[in-house]
Amino acid sequence: MIFKGSAVALVTPMTQSGEINYYSLKELIDYQIACGTKAIIILGTTGESSTIKEDEREKIIKFCVCMVAKRIPVIVGTGSNSTATAIKFTKQAEKLGADGALIVTPYYNKCNQDGLFEHYKKIASETNLPIILYNVPSRTGVNILPETVLKLSKIKNIVGLKEASGNLNQISKIISLVNSSFAVYSGDDNLTLPILALGAVGTISVTANVYPEQMELLCEFALSQDYSNARRINNFLKNANHAMFLDVNPIPVKAYMNMVGFKVGIPRLPLTEASEKLKRELKEVIKKYES
Repeated sequence: MIFKGSAVALVTPMTQSGEINYYSLKELIDYQIACGTKAIIILGTTGESSTIKEDEREKIIKFCVCMVAKRIPVIVGTGSNSTATAIKFTKQAEKLGADGALIVTPYYNKCNQDGLFEHYKKIASETNLPIILYNVPSRTGVNILPETVLKLSKIKNIVGLKEASGNLNQISKIISLVNSSFAVYSGDDNLTLPILALGAVGTISVTANVYPEQMELLCEFALSQDYSNARRINNFLKNANHAMFLDVNPIPVKAYMNMVGFKVGIPRLPLTEASEKLKRELKEVIKKYES
């Protein structure tokens, strides 16, 4: 497996004019590593991959790989609803020194299970990078069924799954079917503790952008079956976990980060800056952590 524990689904910080803020990106990387985060995921949903231009992709990957300098794995979101484009992005990530690829299911096309299998099989055959599948049907309209995950897990360089279906029965079935060397990760901060208790080996977290140390502690306690302390950390994180999804990701997390001192800018259109109502709600959550 590429990592065990908490990985951050990193935001892509922007300047006021909407350009990539590399100074802030370096600060975020150093902060995450100092707090014990086990891997950094760039250019995923939280990183606004759908609005990152191709020339920006290359610069961001190069920059992150250089700044991390092999201290922890750098995993790049390379998914697309075009198999050819996903292959292109994955090859690019491999060439630029990434440690793995996180590949979301094709969206909008709404392919069937055979299509999902062939999509991932083809990508895997074109790269040596370890691949983590990403299942998030609420955003893609497609769900990878456990039987399809099992088939894909037998492909050598498909090494894990980020599961954000919200379906604990499905996640439990997947974990029971796959080999123990195949890593299942929580993709839903609100469900990280129960998913870990079912046998997942870590999380790919939005909340870790602001509370990385606590998210890593949650994983460490749960993985060592210290559920008393795991529940304590989970209770600490629950308000933040809820806050991160009061609107479409990454609108809330970027607003929250700006409020607590990180300079990450606002999302690119078609996503918008947090509304005044949302900002008020986030401020109330932040107060709870400051008290």
